[in-house]
Amino acid sequence: MAAVGSEAASLVGWLAWDMADHGSARTWYGSAIKAARTAGDPLLGAYQTGSLAQFEVEAGNTAEGLRLIARARRQLGPDLPAIAAAWLASIEAVAHATAGDERATERSLRSCEQHTARVPREDPPPWPWVFSFDDRKVASCHVVCGARLGRPQWGLSSQEIATALSSGHEKQRALLTLDVATGHLSTGRVDSAFALATRAVQDGLRLRSGRIVERARAFRRSYASATPPGIVRDFDTLLHDTYL
Repeated sequence: MAAVGSEAASLVGWLAWDMADHGSARTWYGSAIKAARTAGDPLLGAYQTGSLAQFEVEAGNTAEGLRLIARARRQLGPDLPAIAAAWLASIEAVAHATAGDERATERSLRSCEQHTARVPREDPPPWPWVFSFDDRKVASCHVVCGARLGRPQWGLSSQEIATALSSGHEKQRALLTLDVATGHLSTGRVDSAFALATRAVQDGLRLRSGRIVERARAFRRSYASATPPGIVRDFDTLLHDTYL
């Protein structure tokens, strides 16, 4: 029952995060970790700890995120499954990129790629890692890290960026679209950046995702101009009329 409670609390935490309710998300993820500890399941405990790490990294608390990633690895021990290792390395890469540490980001990305290559050679991923982790996830991680570091291309081809954006998960695709938009903005392509961001916000509104909208607000704050072009003014109107 404790394991079931952990899963339920984690789901509620994710839903709160998606609605940009960070206080509730943090509380529920903490409850999920405590329930996993009560269940005596180190795999579940590591997964929930990694989930909280992912949330903290996205919230900008990179030091806390890295501390939680280290704890999750200790819980898994030296024989951690490849999919778990790849997933944690991807979160770690984003944490380092958010903190502006390019060298550490590169190390974590290489680790992510190496572990991802091992995934098909292992047995089916153990519960709770009931998701795929493949080249598309690695490409997505590259896109996110490039955006956080202000290096949008960062060795990625247009095909690899298209691969990253081919995710079947609509909310994740919208968030990645905002990262690609950030890359366009950093290279001065304002019109294409805000066209992509507008599409992402429209998807976020349709999906009622506060997380997407808040990320879009952060994107908008990164651009300043005394005379913004029409596409930026239209984007502002879209955001001003948004209430989730």
